[in-house]
Amino acid sequence: MQGIFTGGCQCGAVRFRAEKLGRPSICHCRMCQKQFGGFFAPLVTADQAHLTWTRGQPSLYRSSAKVKRGFCGKCGTPLTYQSDEGVELAIGAFDHPELIEPEIQVNYGKRLPWIDHLFEKPQFSSPEHEAKWAAVESYQHPDHDTAEWPPKD
Repeated sequence: MQGIFTGGCQCGAVRFRAEKLGRPSICHCRMCQKQFGGFFAPLVTADQAHLTWTRGQPSLYRSSAKVKRGFCGKCGTPLTYQSDEGVELAIGAFDHPELIEPEIQVNYGKRLPWIDHLFEKPQFSSPEHEAKWAAVESYQHPDHDTAEWPPKD
């Protein structure tokens, strides 16, 4: 995928710009589950020559002899998977993650046993629930680049 793709962490301390993306995937390995605190990790390969950190840099944690995991040192947002083969960016960290649909599943044999039925579960919604979340004031960085963050009061 070519184009200009921007993103960053939840608090806005780390931002990036990627102009050439490769294969989007989800990884089911236990290390990715733990890094994301989720059921799998959605990642997309990035061409390092076309990846720029426009604000801050990710902190790194060596999760194995071959892999470093990047995250925001301030808010903890997972950002990267880095190995000798290159870097992958967390799809959820992009400003427009809806443009990056995973194409393959990696480490499929390690997936959680109920993952194939996850979206068959009943949905919950109520007017009270919707009103509660509509009233939340978010301190999250917006899904676009800003000259400075947080904004001055």
